[in-house]
Amino acid sequence: MRYFFFAAVAVAICGCNHPHEPVARESAEDVRPAAPKGPDAPADNRKIFAVFGDSISAGFGLPAGQSFADYLQKDLDAGGYAYHVVNLGISGDTTEGGASRIDSATTLKPAIVLLELGGNDGLRGLPLASTRENLDRMITAFQQSGARVVLAGMTLPPNYGPDYVHQFEQIYQDLAAQHKVKLIPFLMADIVTKDLRYIQRDGIHPTAPGSEIIAQTVLRAVKPILQ
Repeated sequence: MRYFFFAAVAVAICGCNHPHEPVARESAEDVRPAAPKGPDAPADNRKIFAVFGDSISAGFGLPAGQSFADYLQKDLDAGGYAYHVVNLGISGDTTEGGASRIDSATTLKPAIVLLELGGNDGLRGLPLASTRENLDRMITAFQQSGARVVLAGMTLPPNYGPDYVHQFEQIYQDLAAQHKVKLIPFLMADIVTKDLRYIQRDGIHPTAPGSEIIAQTVLRAVKPILQ
């Protein structure tokens, strides 16, 4: 099943000159929770659940409100969990980009962080040592700010070679063990099926139904640490 999905990814990569989305940078003000509207509007005092990632988190190719972060908010609300999901996903971002904007995320003082970065590093064939170093830096920064970190793993198309793919996947396993954080080995595992309703035509990004499933995957992973 996984190889079926990544065969489509490989086609998408090879079929264009610029397989990665342009990076859209945001300021610290852009990523803060929305302020209450009007003097009498109540403040949102819920704990912050930050989704810190790339286009998968940002909801690339989807209408507003259909990213997995949006569905995660609905699932948390339905379960009675008092968390405000803040989507810090930026399309095209790498771990280097994530590390460069870490301060704007830690200033939010999130209680929980889903760290979903590294996929673009792997697809671009960036040095694995740099990916590991950047992820390590981000996990450390979030933990030092008081957040509980959940690490969202990723894998790569088989045409990248078994050695490179294995070493890439091992980064997430090693860092999860080192920092004692929860690991989701492959964030998109539950939508890697022959049912094409869950993946957009680019072969990479989830559809709205796919985003709903990813949100459920995340919720299952974080339930033990929800308060």
